[in-house]
Amino acid sequence: MQLRENTVFMGNKPVMNYVLAVVTQFNNGAETVAIKARGKAISRAVDTAEISLNRFLEGVTKQDILTSTEIIDTDTGKTNVSSIEIILANKR
Repeated sequence: MQLRENTVFMGNKPVMNYVLAVVTQFNNGAETVAIKARGKAISRAVDTAEISLNRFLEGVTKQDILTSTEIIDTDTGKTNVSSIEIILANKR
């Protein structure tokens, strides 16, 4: 996954906090916004993208959805963690 300028990283906050971050990025003139998540936060990322597109953003579509597996070092050794990047783009 490449690092983009307008990226929202998912955590444990309520979904609407992330929706606000995405909408704010587009309102500030961003052409694309990437929503990134790993592990259990993936469902929150999907919810954020869908709520943003269906309720708040007109003229914005899903440009791409990238999935991958990252290897993370933990206390018990290495483990695989799924990750997703949802890229939303302005159609204008």
